[in-house]
Amino acid sequence: MQLDERKMKILQAIIRNYLETGEPVGSRTISKYTDLHLSSATIRNEMADLEELGYILQPHTSAGRIPSDKGYRLYVDNMMREKEKEVDEIKGMLLEKEEKMDQLLKQVAKVLAANTNYATMISAPQSRKNKLKFIQLSKVDAGQLLAVIVVEGNVIKNNMLHLKEDLDDETLLKLNILLNTHLNGLSVEEINLAMISAMKKQAGIHSDIVSEVIDAVADAIKADEDLEIYTSGTNNIFRYPELADNQKASELINTFEEKQMLTELVQETLADESNTGIQVYIGEETPIRTMKDCSIVTATYELDEGMRGTIGIIGPTRMDYDKVVDTLKTLMHQLDTLYKKK
Repeated sequence: MQLDERKMKILQAIIRNYLETGEPVGSRTISKYTDLHLSSATIRNEMADLEELGYILQPHTSAGRIPSDKGYRLYVDNMMREKEKEVDEIKGMLLEKEEKMDQLLKQVAKVLAANTNYATMISAPQSRKNKLKFIQLSKVDAGQLLAVIVVEGNVIKNNMLHLKEDLDDETLLKLNILLNTHLNGLSVEEINLAMISAMKKQAGIHSDIVSEVIDAVADAIKADEDLEIYTSGTNNIFRYPELADNQKASELINTFEEKQMLTELVQETLADESNTGIQVYIGEETPIRTMKDCSIVTATYELDEGMRGTIGIIGPTRMDYDKVVDTLKTLMHQLDTLYKKK
């Protein structure tokens, strides 16, 4: 059912006041909080209608009202429609070395937690394309080769190969040319047995090196690579009485420490390739069992060449959704600006 303007304003006032105080909201508070200039009796009638429709709840007799998950959902959907045009998607960002990206992601999680007073998470970017860009074999010493493998998104993987025989510079150059000529731009699925056989034949007595490099390439660009997730602000959970109960807080902290359920949330989010915006999960909507009393706001960021990851902010259902969405928008814009300067 579509709410009329008056009911919608009263619902928004209840939600905003509850977000600020954490206390049930009464009709007298609403009469002061809105510009509707309605009597307390009229507001009580409207609140009764909202309660009957399932948008608000009365936790105790004679107490004020609090928003239900359905009420939060309507509030968020309306807010998101208003803000949708303002949301900047991340694009044009260039990944640098993994170490620098790790530092950036850890800092992002820390800043988000400090700015929102909620718990935060961010996943390292994962490639959807999983294709090889470049291979560089370099001699470390007489018995070792360093294979530097660059996959799309400029993600770099280093593998040390142990040799049975020494290689001269000319042979090393030929192997680099052979590998790059045949493998550049290919995914694991496109590297077939016939191609491997032809490369081994051309490599002659060095065919074992070709086999090892191909195994290293497969490891570097495999699609099921473990996700790296960075978290911050877990202790912020204790700021909110409804989450500070010993059992609830313990379950939430374990979720952040073990990260398995966070990984599943990220994988579910990234599985939808059309999802590049902000998603809001409220209460029972949350896909993580231990977070049924929480709300989760996620943003999917997309870097250069199909690299995607997830940013998440976790707090109580009385979360300040406007602030969280604006913070994520600002973060996306700053990251986009930062990488466009590279």
